[in-house]
Amino acid sequence: MIVHHGLFWGGTRPLTGPHLRRVRALLQNGVALYSCHLPLDAHAEVGNSALLGRALGLDLEGRFAAFQGAEVGWHGRPEEPMELSGLVSRVEAVLGSPVHAIAGGRARIDRVGVVTGGGASFIEEAASLGLDALVTGEGSHHAHFDAMELGVHVILGGHYATETFGVRALGEHLAERFALAYEFIDQPTGL
Repeated sequence: MIVHHGLFWGGTRPLTGPHLRRVRALLQNGVALYSCHLPLDAHAEVGNSALLGRALGLDLEGRFAAFQGAEVGWHGRPEEPMELSGLVSRVEAVLGSPVHAIAGGRARIDRVGVVTGGGASFIEEAASLGLDALVTGEGSHHAHFDAMELGVHVILGGHYATETFGVRALGEHLAERFALAYEFIDQPTGL
C-alpha cells in the first residue's frame, strides 16, 4: 500500500492503541506500507505540485517553497493571461470540487505558483517571486490578510483534493513498469 501522508508525525512511537489499529490489518495480511510525503509533493514527474500545475495548463518554469530542505512547489505560466474567475473555474474543474478564492492580486494573472497541501505559508515567497496567484490546499486564518497585503490571489482547493495527483501517478507508473495491479482508494476528507 502506498500512501502520501505517514502515520508517525513528530517521531516514531510504539504500535499500540490507535496507531496499531491503523495498521493491524496490513500486519496481519503481510501488506507493506510505503509513505512518501515530501518526495511525492516535490517530484518533477509524479509529484503533486507539478502534476496539478500541468493539469491547470501551466508551462512550469521553476521551483520554490522550500520545506525541510526540499522545494515542494512549482511555478509557471498559463498559455494566455487570465483573470481570477478563469483560474478559479479551471482549478474547480481539475479538482472536481468548489474552491475558496482570496482575491488579493491584480486583475491580470500571468504567473501562478502551485504548492499542494498546506502551502499557504508560502504566500510571501510567491509575492517575492512576482507570482500573481498561488494555488494550494489550505491555509491559516492570516492567509487572507497576507494575500491581500502582499498582492497575491490565493486559491484554496482543499488539502486532500490537491494531494491525490502524485499517489495516483506513482501507482500508474509502478503498475506499468512492473505489470502490477493498481487501484486508487479515494478517501476525500472535504478538507
